[in-house]
Amino acid sequence: MKAREIRAMSSEERKKKLKEIRNELMEEYGKASMGGSPPSPGRIKYLRRTLARLLTVMKEEGDIG
Repeated sequence: MKAREIRAMSSEERKKKLKEIRNELMEEYGKASMGGSPPSPGRIKYLRRTLARLLTVMKEEGDIG
């Protein structure tokens, strides 16, 4: 997800997406810790970067502390 797409979202959409990405990331970490090979190895990296972008935009916009 690009920063431009994140900026186009409303505050509520961003919060919903943040929760969604965090849950998905925890699931991926769980799969990885169980010893199974992830179906898409780059998924964790993608989720982490998207999460960071989302938090950055939210902080810039004043949505979070």
